[in-house]
Amino acid sequence: MDVLTPEQRRKNMQAIKSKKTKIEELLAKKLWNKGYRYRRNNKSVFGKPDFTFRKYKIAIFCDSESFHGKDWEAQKHKIKTNTRFWQEKIKNNIQRDKIVNKTLKENGWKVIRFWGEDIKKNIDFCIAQIETELEKRKNV
Repeated sequence: MDVLTPEQRRKNMQAIKSKKTKIEELLAKKLWNKGYRYRRNNKSVFGKPDFTFRKYKIAIFCDSESFHGKDWEAQKHKIKTNTRFWQEKIKNNIQRDKIVNKTLKENGWKVIRFWGEDIKKNIDFCIAQIETELEKRKNV
């Protein structure tokens, strides 16, 4: 049973963005300030990564813990409302992420995925990972 009215739930769900989320914006600003130029939400790349460096075939995804199933086996039991729907939805998201990773790797892309909390709490580490991969790809 949902604790919110249908109208409240509808407004909550409408407020969830798929592009230009806070975690994406944090990473974007840091990359831009360091002089890196990238493409955002590139539809021509399978899986529509949040950031792409097409020349170096690097795809970066910024995943929220709740929608992409971080520690899923431990967390799935904490869903209290609309349980069946959300467990199925998140399970499908996890499966889709695996397919996207596999497909991109098979096509020569380096896939980097960051959890939202990692971006918020340790953005310099995330930037260092991207820089390391860019350097590797530049020298190939």
